[in-house]
Amino acid sequence: MDTTPLITKDTIAFGILMLTLGFVFYTSSSENKTWQKFYKIVPALLMAYMLPAIFTSFGIIAPEWTSINEAGELVKHESNLYYVASRFLLPASLVLLTLSIDLKAVINLGPKALIMFFTGTVGIIIGGPLAILLISVISPETMGGAGPDAVWRGLATLAGSWIGGGANQAAMLEIYGYNPKLYGGMVLVDIVVANIWMAIILVGIGKSEKIDKWLKSDTSAIEALKEKVSSFSSKITKNPSLSDLIVILSIAFTIVGISHFGADAISSFLIENVPAVSNKRSSLSSFGSQFFWMISIATILGIALSFTRFKTYEGAGASKVGSVFIYILVATIGMKMDLTMIFDNPGLILIGIVWMTIHATLLIIVAKLVRAPYFFLAVGSQANVGGAASAPVVAAAFHPSLASVGVLLAVFGYVVGTYGAILTAELMRIVAP
Repeated sequence: MDTTPLITKDTIAFGILMLTLGFVFYTSSSENKTWQKFYKIVPALLMAYMLPAIFTSFGIIAPEWTSINEAGELVKHESNLYYVASRFLLPASLVLLTLSIDLKAVINLGPKALIMFFTGTVGIIIGGPLAILLISVISPETMGGAGPDAVWRGLATLAGSWIGGGANQAAMLEIYGYNPKLYGGMVLVDIVVANIWMAIILVGIGKSEKIDKWLKSDTSAIEALKEKVSSFSSKITKNPSLSDLIVILSIAFTIVGISHFGADAISSFLIENVPAVSNKRSSLSSFGSQFFWMISIATILGIALSFTRFKTYEGAGASKVGSVFIYILVATIGMKMDLTMIFDNPGLILIGIVWMTIHATLLIIVAKLVRAPYFFLAVGSQANVGGAASAPVVAAAFHPSLASVGVLLAVFGYVVGTYGAILTAELMRIVAP
């Protein structure tokens, strides 16, 4: 089937994404009362995410598509925009957003960040089998399949993605031997449900003060961190020169290069010398992921630079440049979301929605009990479900100084992802009809 979008060149598609971001920021900063009312309800970050999704849904742009060549063969094509944003701009943004970090203040945020992260993990672990039990009653045919075609095996790959990330998802595919021909349907559920949940979280950011009041949460530590970073930034703020901007970009992309070099070396070494990592069926296989090590190295080096004089480049706008990269990443993530896919496999989508609802409900209950701020709920969830690509995005939406909290939790998610997913899969195996 030919699914060629209107725009197939990445150069033009990128222009559309940048036009979209320009429109969002121009209107969100407008003094027009209509726009001001609109953005009080719908956060700018959500618009930067949803408008590209709408363009994809209407076939204007696409993350991937198929076409028929002159020989009548079906040819697959893929946009490189998300790859470039996630491999170049994401690590660069992490460096620039952690450049002015106050590590002691982050530690002083207390244990609630970890509590909410693990609550999100537990929500995924118990949500899978509970969703199977419920859907088995409502729509037993949805839970069909035997052997490699068993639906629970496919859902095990979702557990890997929603606790850790792409590497954990691939590991679960190997461990449980789900039919590769059916795997696309699970990827579809992953994309649709995870993106819907991220959109809901982004809406909540615009109402975080009201949510925090309802949760009766203590946000003093978060506000203290934001105030400390803002105070430091205001003291050193200056009109950036061309030299300052070039040095900021030099810092960011030099470390991106080092991160890729280190990630390639470490992942190759582990795969070649540690059998448990090279075995795709092993729970340690995610440590062979280059993406995992790239994010880890970029974050560690960014934090290390926060103890040097390079920290003063925050005054020249380092975090603002990092935020630009984050918004470009958000637009490319939105581009991956085709809203019409919701109707492609309603049964599996329903399982995913029920699963995510259980995850969200548990997070809300625990946040209410321990009086955790909405920030910890949102970032704890995304560190599980979205991983390193979206957790820092959500964290930075609260304040650029908080991006490091998101990425640190997301990296932790990679570590526990496969183990949590195996537990989830075994529970689903038990309850599956």
